[in-house]
Amino acid sequence: MLSARARRVDGRSAALALAVGAALTAAVGCGDSEEETTSTQAEATQAVDLAAVKDYLTEHSAELSAETAELKRLGERYYELAESTGFDYEALMAEHGEEVAEILDQSKQAFVKANPAYEEMEGIVAGVPRLAQYDVDIDAGADSSDPENAVSFSLELPNGKTLEQPGNAFFVTETSLYGTNPDFLVKGVDQDVDGDGKEEFGEGIPDADVYVAMVRKFDEMAKALDADAQAFEPTPSDALTAITVMTPTMSEYFEAWKNSRFIAGEEASELGFVAASRLSDIADILEGIEFTYDEVEPLIAEESPAQAKQTAAALGDLLAYVEKLRDNEGQGHQYTAEQADTLGSEAQRQAEAIAGQVTQAAKRLGIELQA
Repeated sequence: MLSARARRVDGRSAALALAVGAALTAAVGCGDSEEETTSTQAEATQAVDLAAVKDYLTEHSAELSAETAELKRLGERYYELAESTGFDYEALMAEHGEEVAEILDQSKQAFVKANPAYEEMEGIVAGVPRLAQYDVDIDAGADSSDPENAVSFSLELPNGKTLEQPGNAFFVTETSLYGTNPDFLVKGVDQDVDGDGKEEFGEGIPDADVYVAMVRKFDEMAKALDADAQAFEPTPSDALTAITVMTPTMSEYFEAWKNSRFIAGEEASELGFVAASRLSDIADILEGIEFTYDEVEPLIAEESPAQAKQTAAALGDLLAYVEKLRDNEGQGHQYTAEQADTLGSEAQRQAEAIAGQVTQAAKRLGIELQA
């Protein structure tokens, strides 16, 4: 899996440093008017090369597309088997149980790879307005019960029915595979995938019509995102907007973690975030944000070296804070709901301070943040 820390770019080209430095020095040292200073700063922003941000995005979008293609391939095979039995799921499991179990296991493996491929680029996708609808439909959108936050798509099922705004692609796919949402499972059949006579957590027999429609749509959306990522040319406004939009979202992420099985256990109200802890997602998102900041930091540093360094350190501290929680949980530490609230509040405090610093930097540079 790609790592933002592994991809950190420490060196900067002399040409870039000279171009930015010369532009800002002229603004400060020559007694320019405020209008001229703003104009010069705008010229400086054009000198910042954010090609690495695009490369980071396209590498992740390609990886996501590859995994959704695998999910689709497996989903099509599952549908074919169900169709061959006339959608008699008891017959399906009796005649093809081993193959079904293998298909669902391989699908979970693909899902586990797809999840961080997306989360690590979510800061860019969700944080840049012209890409943000992908985040709603792929990872964040609600179902039709929450119209203001619902996904934009409905599923046209092979049986001719329509499933209106079912929720985002990751949610529908995950809860189908792991059996946590009865709405997407076959009714009246034991959810015993491995055939050991017991229904255990993580087992589920998806409704083939719903599932294949979802993985087809998921793959379609992932390929559309990949195409738009290839055409995306990030600007300093894009980078700074993404950071200010996505960093101060810690409280909602920690709330989802608190309500997931990783803390609430069998009392979990959150049906998703089953394959991996929400803490893993948060760390992945912050890695992408940190990477994006690394690329735009030279611009901020030319205007205020101390501020640029302070913000970089604060982002690193926030990421380390979340990574420590994630690793502790992975090693068996069980957090309580009360601790999740406290830890989330601290993460949000740090995140809001970072967003404030980046907002101030954008203002000083004359860079408009996007709504």
